[in-house]
Amino acid sequence: MARYTGADCRLCRREGLKLFLKGTRCYTEKCALSRRAYAPGQHGAGGKRGGKLSNYGVQLREKQKVKRMYGVLEKQFKRYFSIASRTKGITGKILLQLLERRLDNVLYQAGFALSRDQARQMVSHGWTKVNRQRVTVPSYSIKSGDEIEIKAKSKGLEILRQNLKIAAERSRPAWLGVDGEKFSAKVLRLPEKEDIRMPIEEQLIVELYSK
Repeated sequence: MARYTGADCRLCRREGLKLFLKGTRCYTEKCALSRRAYAPGQHGAGGKRGGKLSNYGVQLREKQKVKRMYGVLEKQFKRYFSIASRTKGITGKILLQLLERRLDNVLYQAGFALSRDQARQMVSHGWTKVNRQRVTVPSYSIKSGDEIEIKAKSKGLEILRQNLKIAAERSRPAWLGVDGEKFSAKVLRLPEKEDIRMPIEEQLIVELYSK
């Protein structure tokens, strides 16, 4: 499965926004965006981000931000948009739902993982069951009513306990019911735009792909 293997902190600096890709590091002074609040590369050190963007530039940056936040590459992101555009309803809303319903995102939102990267590893290593069936595909799309369990050995269980303790400092989305003692979660309903804590203007992405 293809995935981004570069430096995560460069992505946050490029977007000028914390995408919370590095877990607890993002909340400390070690965060690269806190120390170097300018875009990466030879033209970034001047403190400017290229001046005023065109409409296309604004749309592109929004798409790149969302794509990087959820850890998907261009081909996969286009596939999500294609599905959303063919589905009855508001395309932008459906696109965000598809991204939020990814299993790796669900583990992150539930607090079992401190980043989507870590959640992706948990799924790939076989820690996760959905409705009692082992799932090893991070992009697996959950549905309303699905029950998710995390099964790990002693070392993994300690990681889960630490993660849940740290994640307790941030609010969990209302569409997930989490049982920290049993390392399980239930999807109470499908996520809505209002459940997403990050600022996203999905209509800009729709306009970009509609050209």
